Amino acid sequence: MLEKVLPHAMLKAKPNLELRISTLKRDWAIFCEMLSRKDNSGFGWDDHRQMVVAEDALWNLYS
Repeated sequence: MLEKVLPHAMLKAKPNLELRISTLKRDWAIFCEMLSRKDNSGFGWDDHRQMVVAEDALWNLYS
């Protein structure tokens, strides 16, 4: 199906999907770690903006 949609992209569905899934799992683990620590480690959740919030210095430690 991927070859029909993007015939000249030379993408193989299985390796690309597996890589994407592993990337999403890694990112989800980082997200959960940020919000689930007992001390909350300085991260929080903004319900209005639907995003993780923290001080810039704290974000720099994760980048």
